[in-house]
Amino acid sequence: MTLLELTVVILVLLALIAALFVGANSWKSGSDRAGCIINQRHVQSAVRSYANMHAIAFGEDISPVNLETALIANGYFENYPECPGNGIYTRTGNVVPPLGELYMTCSLAVNANHEPKNPADW
Repeated sequence: MTLLELTVVILVLLALIAALFVGANSWKSGSDRAGCIINQRHVQSAVRSYANMHAIAFGEDISPVNLETALIANGYFENYPECPGNGIYTRTGNVVPPLGELYMTCSLAVNANHEPKNPADW
């Protein structure tokens, strides 16, 4: 085996490894996005369930009850989920959102597609 052949083999292996890293990075981004949307769906379901169990109308402000604390105290969550892509979740506070609107949105919703396509049926 000549030095030229050995160099070509090494270059081909390095190119394959580089392609592997690019593919792994895009796979990680996709799984972060899916995890974020799943977190939003779980919180949305918990808010809807709490509103149904306590006869709260959608769009109603439930002050003095803190909705975030109430969901944790009633066993819906041990603590609120965090975005796997290191985004920041913002919540609407004590207002149960009307149908089609999310209670919790991610700061990466615009640039990394961390938002569901159609949350109206949640």
